[in-house]
Amino acid sequence: MKASILLVEDEPQICRVVKAYLEQADYTVTTANNGKDALRLATGESFDLIILDLMLPGISGEEICQRVRHQSDVPVIMLTAKSGEEQRIVGLELGADDYIVKPFSPRELVARVKALLRRTSGNTTGVMAEILRFDQGRLEIHLGAKEVRVDGEVVKLTPTEFKLLEVMARQPGHTFSRSQLVDLALGYDFSGYDDTIYAHIKNLRRKIEPDPSNPKYIETVYGLGYRFTTT
Repeated sequence: MKASILLVEDEPQICRVVKAYLEQADYTVTTANNGKDALRLATGESFDLIILDLMLPGISGEEICQRVRHQSDVPVIMLTAKSGEEQRIVGLELGADDYIVKPFSPRELVARVKALLRRTSGNTTGVMAEILRFDQGRLEIHLGAKEVRVDGEVVKLTPTEFKLLEVMARQPGHTFSRSQLVDLALGYDFSGYDDTIYAHIKNLRRKIEPDPSNPKYIETVYGLGYRFTTT
């Protein structure tokens, strides 16, 4: 079955070109050109991935992303005309899995889509029953179901957040640089992206740590990166 994508872009030419490239890559594409239609589709229908422009008439892409994240962990790639780190981090902290800055190559966007869908659908053969447990069972990572539980309650993570946690939790005590986390968790090397890994880490801490300001599980190793710890 073809993967379904919601493409939200208010510039007609960009929308047409991206839609054509996605369809050529064998995806089913639904488009929206304003915030109101995008919100209705994103929250009312089911998609395998959403490509979301930040700057939209009516309702902003940031608000749409927030609303989507309240009810779904569908992968989100944000499109932004601003290349500043702060703008990128804002999008990631809202729950986006990836971003791409305009102007961009449609081929690069398609490659990002493929990479994100691969790690979202991932082959779970042999890990359906595998569960990583830490802190006397307070934190559970269900690898097959791609689900995390804290004190028995399911915590909603984006696909990127889950993959980052899985990579680190499989090697407790090992320090990963940001660039290593990009390669191992995201599946591709994108120049400059490692600067925003910390936004995903911040989201993870907010969701799984008893005290995000004093992390118990995900430690910062200053000058080097991050490590998962069970002590």
